[in-house]
Formats: sequence, C-alpha cells, structure tokens
Amino acid sequence: MGTMKLNYKRTFFIGLAFLSISGFWQMYDSIIPLMLQNTFHLGETVTGALMAMDNVLAIFLLPLFGTLSDKADTKIGKRMPFIVGGTLLAVTFLLLLSAADKKQSLVMFLSILFLLLLSMGLYRSPAVALMPDLTPNRLRSKANAVINLMGAVGGVYALIMIKLLVGAGERPDYLPLFISIGGLMMVAVAVLFATVKEKRIAEEIKKQGAESGEGKEDRAVPQKTAMPKEVKRSMIFLLISIFLWFTAYNAVTTAFSRYTRVVWHMEGGSFADCLMVATVAAICSYIPIGNIASRVGRKKTILAGIALMSLCYFAAVFVGAYHPLVNIAFAAIGVGWAAINVNSYPMIVEMSKGCDIGKFTGTYYTFSMAAQIFTPVLSGFLLENVSYRTLFPYAFLFSMLAFVTMIQVHHGDSRPEKKKDMLENFDVDD
Repeated sequence: MGTMKLNYKRTFFIGLAFLSISGFWQMYDSIIPLMLQNTFHLGETVTGALMAMDNVLAIFLLPLFGTLSDKADTKIGKRMPFIVGGTLLAVTFLLLLSAADKKQSLVMFLSILFLLLLSMGLYRSPAVALMPDLTPNRLRSKANAVINLMGAVGGVYALIMIKLLVGAGERPDYLPLFISIGGLMMVAVAVLFATVKEKRIAEEIKKQGAESGEGKEDRAVPQKTAMPKEVKRSMIFLLISIFLWFTAYNAVTTAFSRYTRVVWHMEGGSFADCLMVATVAAICSYIPIGNIASRVGRKKTILAGIALMSLCYFAAVFVGAYHPLVNIAFAAIGVGWAAINVNSYPMIVEMSKGCDIGKFTGTYYTFSMAAQIFTPVLSGFLLENVSYRTLFPYAFLFSMLAFVTMIQVHHGDSRPEKKKDMLENFDVDD
C-alpha cells in the first residue's frame, strides 16, 4: 500500500475560508476599539467589554453551529451552506457598520455589530471543521499547517489594507478598508465554493479510508466512549493552557492600536507595521517549526513557543517609545504563536478520536473565546484605572502560567517521521 500524500492544492482552496475569517478578525481587533473610543468616546473598560462581546456570542454559537453542521446534509455538503450564508451576511453588515460610524449613532452601531458577530459565528466552526472532514486522518496536522499559513496571509492582507487605507486623525473614513476586507471575504469564499465540491470529496475520503484501513480505529470507537481518565486530565490541562495563552496574546492584540498611540506616540495606521512583522514571521517560521516538531514532538514545540513569547512580553515592559528593535521582538512573538497554534488543535483532535470533529472544534474555540471574553475586560480595567504600562506585565504573567499548565499535558503528542521534501515541512504530522 502506497503512502498517502496530502493534496496541497485542495487544502489551499479549503484554507480560503480560514483566510477570509482571519482577515476579518485582524481588522476587527485593530479597528473596532478605535471606533468605539474615537467616535463614541467610550472608556477603556466599556470598550474592553464590547470587544469581548464577539467571544461571549462565540461560546454559544461555535459549539452550536459546529454540531448543527455535523448533522446537516445538503446538496452542497454539511459545512458549505454555513460558510456561504455566513459570509454573505457578514459582508453586508460590515459595510453597514461604516454608515453607523459616520452617523455617530451608538445604538445603530451596536445593533449592526451584534448582527455582524452573529453572522461570523454562523460559519466559523463549520469552516474550521471542513479541513478535517476532507483530509485523511494521518494528514490532518500537515493540512492544519497549510490552513494556518492561509490564515496568516489573510491577516497580512488586513494589516496592509489598514496601513494603506486608514488615515491619520481622530476619525478617519473606514469604508474603503471595510470594502477591501469584504471584497477579500467574498472572493475567497466564491473560489472555495467553485473549487471544493464538499460532498463528492467527503465520499472520496471515506472510500480511501475504507480501502487503506485508515477509518478502522475511529469506527471501532463508539460515539459515547468515555475518555480514559489520564487522557481527560491532559485534555483539561491543554484546554486551560489554551485559555491562558489566549488571555496573554489577546490582551496585546486588542489593546495594541491604542497602546502605541498613548505610550509610543504612533499615529494613524502605523501600528500595523509591528503586527505585520509578527504575522510575516509566523508565515516564514512554519518550515523550521515543522522540522523542530518532527524531531522533538508537539508539546516541546509549544513550550518553546510559550517561552519565546513570554520573553518578548517581558522585554516590552521596558520599552518607553517605538524603536526599530521592537520589530525583532514582534517577529519572535510571531514565531512563538505559530509554534503554539500549529500544534495545539491537532493535539485536541488526537485526544478526542472517535468523536464528532465539529463538536470538538467547538470545544477548542470555547476555551480560546472564554479567554477573549475575560481578557479585554480585565486588561481594559487595568489600562484605564492603573496604567497603560500594565499591558505587557499582564501578558507576561498569563503566558508564564500557560507554560506551567502545558507541562502537565502528557497525551495528544506524536513524533512524525522525518519529511522527504521541503513542502511537507509546512506541517506538523499526525
């Protein structure tokens, strides 16, 4: 029996859904806080609470729509109706948000924001679950690295658009930026829909699995099988670690556009440079991370990523004004975040074998979202009532706690065989 190879072309097209989602959230985290403060003059704590709203919704929506799409059966597949419908609604409300900003109507703005977040929640889990659905088991970690690359490209696109289309001053016109993000989302999902015939590919994968005996292990595990006690313990510690590293990272990304203005005195969209360096570094680091993880395993790679990010947060505490050296720290943060992200989701999938992928994708996101509800409110309160300079000590503390809990994870790891070609190094294999 020949070795199964990842269909990179198909995985690239599947990744377009994640590219559109990542582009949207990069813009959302950078721009919405500025609108809330500069247009509606809201304080840090209220802004933080409103920035947490998408994650409050996500805690309910992601497992719900993940499970609904697990059970769905339409002519165009299980996930595709959610992806296409959610994108169309999200782009509509995104463009309406700019009108509410121009009118300076807070009620209109918050109502549209709520509908926008609802639309994004509709298709986030189905979009992420599409990759495991259409990829044979043993190739999922490899595919996950490609998907992460696609997401990073979406993030870079959003940052470039912010830099090009957001002018200086208190209240720039955000409509050109929103059109550029909406355009990316529509084109990405249109290409995905045209190139990936979900139902046909799912049947092919099923047939391949049956022929190679790949599906036997999963089929042998009944849906309701209880997870072994020691695996459950590892799963709990991994989920706590996910919560903690997102608490650290999201505090920085959500407050960064304001932090740079207040502490580093940067104007307009220039803050996007640092974030772009981090994202480009993440993209460039997938090949070395693939090499490292294939030698030392997922857990050690994640621990190295957490340590690297903690070091950078600690160093940033002492930065009083923007200096070009800051970009080196942000590059390191990008590498650390890539090391964590590529390996953590496959560990969840590995530990929850034989269960519904949509449901466990929802569980993974529930913990990352819970962190992103908690952190903008708490960090926002500290920024407003103590000092803006609390941001990086806060991130350092939670990052170090994630390191401690991650040490307690003893399952979901695997050391794949060494790769034969360069392209295969974009993965962390199952």
